Amino acid sequence: MEPILDRFLRYVAVDTQSNEDSPSQPSTAKQLDLLTMLRGELLAMGVDASIDEYGYVMATIPANIQEHVCDEKGCRTIPSVGFIAHVDTAPDASGADIKPQIIRNYDGSPIPLKGVPGLSLDPADFPEMLDYKGQTIITTDGTTLLGADDKGGVAEIMDAVQYIVEHPEFRHGTIKIGFTPDEEIGRGVAKFDVGKFGASYAYTMDGGAVGELEYENFNAAAATVKIQGCNIHPGYAKGKMLNAIMIAEELDSLLPANQKPQYTEGYEGFFHIIGFKGTVEEATVNYIIRDHSMDLFEQKKQMIGQCVDFINTKYGAGCATLTLKHQYYNMRKEVEPHIHIVEKAVKAMEMEGIKPKVQPIRGGTDGANLSFMGLPCPNIFAGGHNFHGKMEYVPLESMEKASKVILNIVSLFAQ
Repeated sequence: MEPILDRFLRYVAVDTQSNEDSPSQPSTAKQLDLLTMLRGELLAMGVDASIDEYGYVMATIPANIQEHVCDEKGCRTIPSVGFIAHVDTAPDASGADIKPQIIRNYDGSPIPLKGVPGLSLDPADFPEMLDYKGQTIITTDGTTLLGADDKGGVAEIMDAVQYIVEHPEFRHGTIKIGFTPDEEIGRGVAKFDVGKFGASYAYTMDGGAVGELEYENFNAAAATVKIQGCNIHPGYAKGKMLNAIMIAEELDSLLPANQKPQYTEGYEGFFHIIGFKGTVEEATVNYIIRDHSMDLFEQKKQMIGQCVDFINTKYGAGCATLTLKHQYYNMRKEVEPHIHIVEKAVKAMEMEGIKPKVQPIRGGTDGANLSFMGLPCPNIFAGGHNFHGKMEYVPLESMEKASKVILNIVSLFAQ
């Protein structure tokens, strides 16, 4: 079998950054480079695979056991199970010309990121690095992100597929494989055909550290506030100028200071400013709004609306315009009726000596929207840390364990 490290390095070499400002799907044509490559690799392994006009790769490994079983437990049907990962990388940092560093037998010291003199990945800042002493750690060189989110998940699924294909004695029901574009911009499964995919249940391989297992996520919305100022020559501006930059700053100051990402954890939600463009004449501020509680989520949306109303009352109607856009909802209510799929994932991890960490996602995955589309879809660790930035890294052993967890899940469904 091809080592999972070689597979991962091949995938991160392909620039697949998505673009939230693009109306197309995929949002960037370059994502199709990797999606097409994956389809080709699946076909080369003898797996029936297709890619559609939206970039979705879907593949099927037929069952090699009887799927309708009658025994002392009664009669039942072995459900088909899917595994899904996204190929795009986040717009937050460059995904082009990635130069991974491979640190073997990590000794617990800071890791210099050689692309930026003086920059290092330091356990003093990221103490969880010490959990991986003696392992192989893959980092960035400090100039780009790494792409373990979610090419780690892609590599893990493909590694498991190769094992299944090369070991016909491995017993399994029908297995479905899916690779998606544009997850990082909230459009990953916007046009995904759940019926065509054909899985009864699925798992996204898109979590963080080894052991993470999630079936709760944020309710999510995006907010854009446009500020219309009035630019007057500064020498004659008294009583006339409305500085859109300063009004935007004032708007941001109205939001609760303790409800920002850097002050929240667990189930706590937040307002996160993710973009600002402005001149004296006009400015645009972009936020994402998150909360696990639907009630608190609605309150947050109302609150930003009230802040905009205050600005318009103070500076005149039409000064501020708010656009709210739904992104995804908390999948817990859709997964809990099928809690056995979570229990199987827990057992699959325990079979590998992994202590499961069942926790809420402080983010979202394709699985959230898929769950509301009729495909219950918890999220399993892909192994990476510090996603979306130059400090991203992934331990090789975590990816290897994730691949084995996939195989264990398949085996448990086949029983």
